[in-house]
Amino acid sequence: MPDGVDTDNLTKKATTSVIGFQIFMGLLLFLPAWTVRFWEAWVYWTLFSVSSALATLHLLKHDPELLERRLKAGPIAEPQRSQKIIQTLAALAWCGLNVVPGVERHFHLSIIPAPLVVVGDMLVGVGFLIMFLALRENKYAASIVEVRPDQRVISTGPYGIVRHPMYSGGVLMILATPLALGSLWALACAGLLCGIIVARLIAEERYLSQNLLGYEEYCRKVSDRLIPHVW
Repeated sequence: MPDGVDTDNLTKKATTSVIGFQIFMGLLLFLPAWTVRFWEAWVYWTLFSVSSALATLHLLKHDPELLERRLKAGPIAEPQRSQKIIQTLAALAWCGLNVVPGVERHFHLSIIPAPLVVVGDMLVGVGFLIMFLALRENKYAASIVEVRPDQRVISTGPYGIVRHPMYSGGVLMILATPLALGSLWALACAGLLCGIIVARLIAEERYLSQNLLGYEEYCRKVSDRLIPHVW
């Protein structure tokens, strides 16, 4: 275990964070539906919970310093005012992404066939996998936009394909969520959230170009930001 990391305290913080977040997510999914007979939400919530727990356990064992940095997340943790605003908007859009399907379920506003829901869950899983691979490759992948004194440009693994594989996986997961939850109206929230992520990505690139040595050269080498051969 690296020096400076309190393992016991980090384990408690990570456990509290994961459990607290999943409880909050469960409330967002099931309270608007006003029923627990919402199988799409149960599958999605379980997939999200297991994926988050496995990623946390991996970081706790192999890169506790990164886990500690990733626990410092959200609008308050962001040092830049613009990123505080972006993170606040993202949090609201994410809440909407989870609340709207429950409202639809309650009022029976849309019906998506079960096979398509399963496809949505599979795509959510792929999104999580892409995010995990990016985390495993980049020990500097904090939850906030910052540059550490010892930070260097990562150009290997998924970072050799697109400049922001974490966001690529996140966008795939977000766009697949309405399908996984059997919701058509949630597509509006998903589109809004993806737009906010793009805004964050562009602002982050501007910051890294100014503060991270070698980043501009990396951008010339890897031209695609989010989607290979598209953008």
